[in-house]
Amino acid sequence: MDRYLVKPGKKIKLDEWDPNDKSLFDLEKDEAEDALIKLNNKLEKLQEMLYIEQKHSLLIILQGMDTSGKDGVIRHVFDGVNPQGVRVASFKVPTAEELAHDYLWRIHKQTPRKGEIVIFNRSQYEDVLVVRVHSLVPEDVWKKRYEQINAFEKTLAESGTTILKFYLHIDKDEQKDRLQARLDEPDKNWKFNPGDLEERKLWPEYQKAYEDVLSKTSTEAAPWYVIPANRKWYRNLLIGEILVETLKNLDMQLPEIDFNPKEIVIE
Repeated sequence: MDRYLVKPGKKIKLDEWDPNDKSLFDLEKDEAEDALIKLNNKLEKLQEMLYIEQKHSLLIILQGMDTSGKDGVIRHVFDGVNPQGVRVASFKVPTAEELAHDYLWRIHKQTPRKGEIVIFNRSQYEDVLVVRVHSLVPEDVWKKRYEQINAFEKTLAESGTTILKFYLHIDKDEQKDRLQARLDEPDKNWKFNPGDLEERKLWPEYQKAYEDVLSKTSTEAAPWYVIPANRKWYRNLLIGEILVETLKNLDMQLPEIDFNPKEIVIE
């Protein structure tokens, strides 16, 4: 999976990353669906172990342009996991209470406790993306946030939270097709937001902002992966594989018990 990993300190140009790449899995779409089911089963067992052991936590950050598939990843990759140990946090326009605090206050409140997986559908990175593109705060303010976010994530990692960050990489033509599908298919009309067309006009500005995010905030403690996302099946499989391997590497164990099950008789 390292081919998709952004090495710390590496300067990223997104036009050098192919959103159509499918080189890791030589599969047809139906074969990919079967492979994802197997990954779901593995993830379900590993998530249960994480919950039982109560020593580690996992934070997953999903970022990407509109229609890149953040909701789709959550729906398909985490199909079947125990909802008792998995939670999704979405970050919309800040409330009045949130604006009265520092920008990381609302983020920190949603980070996972021991034994829990939390998925951020958008995240603290909105404060160096939307805020930057729309000039919501001065440049000298948002420029400081890269290091602030790195320090925040380092603190989480040193406290036992494993952090995985996924940038879902699509191209502008794919976004056009997905937006059009929301208009053409009645059961998808609810997903369409006319405001997305205004954001689409800012594609170059967002690409530059994302390049800086990926270049400046992929660290040993909290690495970024650039996930080719034009093919939904490949996107899901790739993220599923990374999650399963990451959880396996935690070397989780069942807790020791202080009794002998063979000596217990249930009347």
